[in-house]
Amino acid sequence: MPDDFLFALDPAIGALAARLSDPDAAVRRVAVLQLADLEDEAGVPLLLQRLQSDPAAAVRAEAARTLASWEADAVVRALAAALADADREVAEAAALALAELKDSGSGAAVLPWVAHEDPFVRASAWRALRELRYAPGFDAAMAALADAAAPVRREAVTVLGWLRRSEALPALAQVAASDADTEVRRAAAGALGLAADASARDALLAALGDSAWQVREEAAQTLGKLKFAEAVRPLIGALEDAYWQVRLQAARALGKLGDRQALAPLTMQLAHAISNLRKEAALSLAQIGQPHGVA
Repeated sequence: MPDDFLFALDPAIGALAARLSDPDAAVRRVAVLQLADLEDEAGVPLLLQRLQSDPAAAVRAEAARTLASWEADAVVRALAAALADADREVAEAAALALAELKDSGSGAAVLPWVAHEDPFVRASAWRALRELRYAPGFDAAMAALADAAAPVRREAVTVLGWLRRSEALPALAQVAASDADTEVRRAAAGALGLAADASARDALLAALGDSAWQVREEAAQTLGKLKFAEAVRPLIGALEDAYWQVRLQAARALGKLGDRQALAPLTMQLAHAISNLRKEAALSLAQIGQPHGVA
């Protein structure tokens, strides 16, 4: 750190700067925590130095956690690079910090890392991009649907869901129908809610028959969101699912659809052992119009 920089620092930060050079890693880590308490942007260069070059993983990880409070370009780039840190604690701390990004402009610093050789780095970069709605990442996210690593495919699916571009629907429908990983199929079923498209409808109706109950649950929830009239009968069928979680989402969806065909099947759910399902069935009956004699 240049001497003129240290000379210009606030005395409190200057004192901590000296402690950040202490040979004891525990002292350096405490100094990082104290810098965080000061919440002074002048300390950011010191934190970056700890993240990028401190020999102790615990200090680098603490610096990564602390830097989550600042979204400057240099910070985002350093955190993205830390995803590839040899120590997993540091990499995970950087991933959590990047997941807090709010400025879509930060996407430019993160996007290159979706091509990294390490699946953890790729998945973490996509997770950081998810809520940024970073439009230039669309093509790369589409390509990532074929990634060999399931966590990467799952995160790419969620990015496409946030971007809400209808041209992604056929690919998401294919993922919902055929991906080998349950969580990827589930994420795709949720992402299909981005538009009331025929391909989305058909994929979601098919997903109601998925072998994994988590996918069936997500499909029922998304069908309720999109309110496809063609979903009424399949959702009534889903009220007989072996998993109450699927039944609950089917009941909720039927309430949103408002079709009176569902009144009798929903009434039967009022006797189910799971109180949450009974409650949801009652709420949906009220939405549709309660049948005579149901309390």
